[in-house]
Amino acid sequence: MSSSNRPISSGFDQLHERVQRWIWQQQWMELRDIQEQAIAPILSAQRDVIISAATAGGKTEAAFLPIFSKLMDETGSGIQVLYISPLKALINDQYRRLSAMGELLEIPIHPWHGDIDAGRKQRALKHPSGVVLITPESLEALFVRRGYELAGIFQALRYLVIDELHSFIGAERGKQLQSLMHRVEQVAGHAVPRIGLSATLGDMGLAAEFIRSGEGEKVLLIQPEDDEGQELKIQVRGYRELAPDLFDLEDEEETEVDTEATKTAESRDKSDIAAHLFKVLRGTNNLIFINRRADVEAYADRLRRLCEQQKLPNEFLPHHGSLSKDLREEAEQALKGDRPTTVVCTTTLEMGIDIGSMTSIAQVGAPFSVTSTRQRLGRSGRREGDAAIMRFYISEPEVTPYTSPQDSLHPELMQAIAIVNLLLERWCEPPIVSKLHLSTLIQQVLSLIAERGGVRAKQAWETLCQKGAFTAVDQALFIQLLRCLGAQDLIQQTQEGLLLLGLKGEKLVNHYSFFTAFQTPEEYRIVTHGKTLGTLPVEYPLTEGLYLIFAGHRWRVLAVDQERRIVDVERAAAGRVPSFSGNRGWIHNRIREEMYRLYVSKEAPIFLDAIAHDLLSEARTNFHRFHLANTPLLSNGQQTLLFCWKGDLVMNTILVQLQAKGLRVGRDAIALTIEETTPAKVLKELRAIAAKPPVNPVALAATVRNKINEKYDPFLSEELLCQNYASSYLDTRGAWATISELVSN
Repeated sequence: MSSSNRPISSGFDQLHERVQRWIWQQQWMELRDIQEQAIAPILSAQRDVIISAATAGGKTEAAFLPIFSKLMDETGSGIQVLYISPLKALINDQYRRLSAMGELLEIPIHPWHGDIDAGRKQRALKHPSGVVLITPESLEALFVRRGYELAGIFQALRYLVIDELHSFIGAERGKQLQSLMHRVEQVAGHAVPRIGLSATLGDMGLAAEFIRSGEGEKVLLIQPEDDEGQELKIQVRGYRELAPDLFDLEDEEETEVDTEATKTAESRDKSDIAAHLFKVLRGTNNLIFINRRADVEAYADRLRRLCEQQKLPNEFLPHHGSLSKDLREEAEQALKGDRPTTVVCTTTLEMGIDIGSMTSIAQVGAPFSVTSTRQRLGRSGRREGDAAIMRFYISEPEVTPYTSPQDSLHPELMQAIAIVNLLLERWCEPPIVSKLHLSTLIQQVLSLIAERGGVRAKQAWETLCQKGAFTAVDQALFIQLLRCLGAQDLIQQTQEGLLLLGLKGEKLVNHYSFFTAFQTPEEYRIVTHGKTLGTLPVEYPLTEGLYLIFAGHRWRVLAVDQERRIVDVERAAAGRVPSFSGNRGWIHNRIREEMYRLYVSKEAPIFLDAIAHDLLSEARTNFHRFHLANTPLLSNGQQTLLFCWKGDLVMNTILVQLQAKGLRVGRDAIALTIEETTPAKVLKELRAIAAKPPVNPVALAATVRNKINEKYDPFLSEELLCQNYASSYLDTRGAWATISELVSN
């Protein structure tokens, strides 16, 4: 991978005359640094490129100004550019942005995802041309349903553009995308330059390897000149979670309809957080990021009621993955409108949908990664001269004689401070690239067979593994996988050695859910007066008469159609937040190491408010009271707590190793909890582990009961499940090094 220097001469003159005219129409006085740097290498179409810059840093134009110039100079039939995005909403947004330029240049732009009608897609395939904006799932569907046509459709393909590159790296969906990019080149019959766009990247070498496996050193990196000049305003606000006072009445705005059975439980700290959010955000455009969808609903409801209390129009709207597309788009459009709007969201507004410049960002609860925090902060301060503003709202329990040692260390506050420190150091997490991704490989095997009508085993391995995305899978492991699929009638082999879909495989491939590499849970559809509000997981108990908070409002369940999975609701004065499915993120080693450094140091970060500063002092006092600087083990009643100050991958590995020795082990935010044992016994087991070489990860995985985590894992044999789990969830060398260090102190 090489880095590019800013060219001495402007790249503007290298662009096609009509592209130059479009730039003048935008009244741009100059091109941005990354746009200047990108013109020559993209026009040459001789190498892959990664363009990394902050949100709204001009990455899309950096890619498409030279791309459109190339298309103007070299016209031809067939699709010439595939732009691949992780989000349908982002495709819709980019379609609006690129269409204006496309119309001026007479280059067709085709949005392509599940919400685009079939007739429009059919017309695009009948006369393929220009630029197609597509999701990985829709591209997968093209391979399965129109495999024989793709050679003609992609014969003129000149560029592959991957937006929000960081969101794909290390994920099952990213492995699917890598495989699809290679398969696109195979049907096109030639190498296609790949252009990655990303606002946030950690290890650029890993990002380059993702773009072109095995040839990462050849990928050109384009980054803006140092942007440290932007002013950052960051504050971490602390709140104390007090025990609820059963005799304390709710706020005056509650009506008589609210009963103890239906009213939303709301502690004073959450009420205070909502009050401050209301005070500082009202009247401007902002984003409030919250880790859990249930909390998004709770805060959106609370903030809406504060507006009603003061007889003001509601400015606070929810936005998360369980809400309907219409409601999410309403919130996005409100942010672009004339009236002030603050959207309470999960990760759904973290990526680059154009919602304009936000006055500030709020984060309720500690984030899980530096990468996502940087992405969120990039939504603020986008206008020239504006500061990027981010407020963290962290609630920690009041420490009493009954508070657990873990809670008395205020781990959420320490995690938030650690992430801010690492953000200011300009560090962010590298992705995990050691995974086998066997679940996604199953999908790609079935997809390849469907595309070609049949394929030989050696050809499939060469396409998907040797030259494709699954380079960690050797021939022997691939044959194991094929035998596993054959035993379950997903595939079958003819006497001539041709692999075909089995009856079960055909049924799987022909279902619309096949195209996603990730699991999509079965859900109820929440409806009012014929309008869909969104969905809830079927495991949530929904019954007639139940009160809900959903889509920022309160509802009463009128009827539940179990067969059709439809729940009819009406507005109500009462409600409670439902449970949503979803997992928290995994914490990196570097964050926990920074947390430990904070406990043992005396520094007081200037971005803490008074309560957060007091909570930090309290956490340090308790840390030293428990002597955690000298020992990793702490007795807590019948439990022993193990503090190893490493990330979740190492913690999970140590947990599995101790469980394999017959101990009952659990995990919370910062410690492993070992039941009904003493620190001395745990220390003895740890020393025994450290005395031997690191354990074989596949052998260790065999001791784990439930190894099914990804969509197609149920089709894997026990042996393959062990190999897959070991590659994704275990770090035996890291765990051995950590244990050795702990027992040596």
